[in-house]
Amino acid sequence: MIQIGEQSFSMNDPFVIGGLIGTAILFLVIILLIVIVRRAGQSGASMEYMAAQMNRLNTDVQTLGAGQQQLTGNLQSVSDTQANAQVNLIQTMEKRLATVQQGMNETLHTNALKSAQALYEMQKGMKDSLHGSSVKTTQSLTQLQERLATIDKAQTNIEKLSGDVLGLQDILSNKQTRGAFGEIQLNDIVSKALAPDAYSMQATLSNGKRADCLIHLPNPPGPIVIDAKFPLEAYEAIRAAKTDEHLVIAARAMRTSLRAHIKAISEKYIIEGETADGALMFLPSEAVYAELHANFADIVREGFDARVWIVSPTTCMATLNTMRAVLKDARMQEQAGAIRKELGLLYKDVDRLGNRVENLDRHFNQAGKDIEEIKISATKAGSRARRLDAFDFDELEHKGADVVKLTPKNNS
Repeated sequence: MIQIGEQSFSMNDPFVIGGLIGTAILFLVIILLIVIVRRAGQSGASMEYMAAQMNRLNTDVQTLGAGQQQLTGNLQSVSDTQANAQVNLIQTMEKRLATVQQGMNETLHTNALKSAQALYEMQKGMKDSLHGSSVKTTQSLTQLQERLATIDKAQTNIEKLSGDVLGLQDILSNKQTRGAFGEIQLNDIVSKALAPDAYSMQATLSNGKRADCLIHLPNPPGPIVIDAKFPLEAYEAIRAAKTDEHLVIAARAMRTSLRAHIKAISEKYIIEGETADGALMFLPSEAVYAELHANFADIVREGFDARVWIVSPTTCMATLNTMRAVLKDARMQEQAGAIRKELGLLYKDVDRLGNRVENLDRHFNQAGKDIEEIKISATKAGSRARRLDAFDFDELEHKGADVVKLTPKNNS
């Protein structure tokens, strides 16, 4: 860029390059003239040649000056054109920049609105999500608390059950308390199966022996005794046996214990003429009962031979239900006479009711007949009244009929 006064010329402009080249040629011509003048003193012959060259040079200079002026005008025109083009370009660029800036402002505004809307929706979604998460978390915590409460309650029940199991073990470890346990379980089963007057707990027999339960069955078979026995030690020894030798010893102890119980029940609670020809031995454990029938069938047969039948809680309930049916039949037979008597009285009452119905029907017939006769009398009376109402006294006077005259009564 070349600055000449207030004008600026670009080095890339061809007019500016041409002007510079002309200027350079002019300087070279001047230098040649100076050289030629210096050489003029050396040769007079060359003066004419120099003069001719000078004239030619002058012509060229004039031509060059005209070209320079023309070049200057062209440069000025080009400068003006470039200035106008720059102004137009600047204005166009300003307009485009304004348009672009307005478009960018509008785009930024739109994007800002969209961003604000998206941010609002995102905040709303996050708020709803957080609220939902909070509600779910609250519900989960509530359910967790309920489950923890249930677990605590279950833990309490387990602890209580553990204490009850320990208490049950303590009970079963003592023979007296174990016997009481069997008696209580027997009492519970019997009370659920039979009526209160159908049995007696801790009944004393004629031989002075006290039975755990006496069922009042009619003859035959007669009252039957149920005695509770619990051979727990022998059963636990069988369960705890680790060798065949220990198992044989425990089985022998189990047989000994059961034989002793069967013999005691047979001798104490089977009394001829007083009780039934047999008794029941109650085992308050299904496990012991199952072990007995699985591995001690000989003991069960010995009990049959001694007329002592071994029952568990389940089979005892079934046996008691059968006894209840027997008691029901016996009571119905006892009440058969009273039922026949009541049926006779009922027949008499029905016969008497029939006679009274016949009498009532006869009275109804007589009353109907009397009502018919009353209707006939009322009809006749009505007819006479109508005839009297239509009676014509003038007609009777013309016919000479006898008319009974009514004479006024004397005041005296």
